[in-house]
Amino acid sequence: MKALDGVAGSRRRLLFGGAAACLLPAAPARAGAQLEEPLADAVRSALAASVSDLAPPRPRFEQIDQRLTYLRWLGEASQRLRTRKSEHQTRVEFLETVWYESRRAGLETQLVLALIQVESGFRKYAISSAGARGYMQVMPFWTRAIGDGDASRLFHLQTNLRFGCVILRHYLDVERGDLFMALGRYNGSRGRADYPNLVFGARRQWEIRA
Repeated sequence: MKALDGVAGSRRRLLFGGAAACLLPAAPARAGAQLEEPLADAVRSALAASVSDLAPPRPRFEQIDQRLTYLRWLGEASQRLRTRKSEHQTRVEFLETVWYESRRAGLETQLVLALIQVESGFRKYAISSAGARGYMQVMPFWTRAIGDGDASRLFHLQTNLRFGCVILRHYLDVERGDLFMALGRYNGSRGRADYPNLVFGARRQWEIRA
């Protein structure tokens, strides 16, 4: 498969363990009071570049078996998501975008789906008590720090997923690959086990054999 925007090909793949699976009912958005931490100029510039240039999330494959593997994943993931998103085209568009943005950021797609499940219950317009928005519950301060300052754009599908994946990738880099600590940073509960364990459990539901 060709590199996505020249980024994903250079990212390392992470293999993560998980706790027992948990089926989560619809619930209020779970985002905590994520801290707005100072960013070095170089980091800020790199993150800003990472969230710009929203390309359409259409994968390209060099070999037919790669495309067939992707289509099998898309079909199975779509079936699993039916209870959350009943309209077929909306479901497919969402999954295509999650797949693209997770791969672009060097993240596991099932991890991002699990985080979305825990954070927003797959609700596009979710807003937490802390003010985080959208599928991946992105805090508005990120649009000021690395975006154009328009927090309303966090309700746009690809914008929200792009920010969320870039932020999680940033936290993973800050924590030197420690997913437990990175998830805690993402949720504003660094060092506590409840939130990472929920994500690890939900992640098992999205493990799909190709």
